[in-house]
Amino acid sequence: MHKSIFTLLAIVFALSITNKFPAQRQSTQSLAPHQPRGTATDVSSAEIQSLVQKTAADRISDQAIRVVSINGEYNLGVGVVHRAKTSGAQAGGGIEHSQITEIYHVMEGNATLVTGGSMDNLSEFPADHPVVTVLNGPSTRGGPIQNGVSRKIGPGDVVIIPPNTPHWFSEITSDQIVYLVVRVDPHKILPAGYVAK
Repeated sequence: MHKSIFTLLAIVFALSITNKFPAQRQSTQSLAPHQPRGTATDVSSAEIQSLVQKTAADRISDQAIRVVSINGEYNLGVGVVHRAKTSGAQAGGGIEHSQITEIYHVMEGNATLVTGGSMDNLSEFPADHPVVTVLNGPSTRGGPIQNGVSRKIGPGDVVIIPPNTPHWFSEITSDQIVYLVVRVDPHKILPAGYVAK
């Protein structure tokens, strides 16, 4: 479990350095190898499991664990989500986030995830809603996704969802799906320093 979390965080870090901050990458390469570049942040399996257990009775739970500033350049949030078994009309509708990239790493369960396409009946989350203030920044919800890409996901799978990409679980086939979510925040809209209580 720890290896998967650290591997996922390493992938996120490498992608952000390569794609978002080429100037930073160049200046970092010129530093002497012994100079510190930042402080590591640990998120233990016990913390993740504790949050899952606290909200086990909820049909859907999305809990931020930490939001950290990465050397003042961007913020990175780590959270855990669990969703109870659903299908069809029970599954609700889609959502998209205008500034945050989400990376899902499935820890438990199986589901059908739909991304892309379009949603009807759009409405923005209010600016003071926890989805906006702690989890994902400005976000829009809507009905089920039409003409999206559908894929089956299960334990060990990773899905990267860029900003402005509708996403929706059209079906959860196991009792629940639990996934670690890493949120890349290049605009620093999430609250750096946030720690789950």
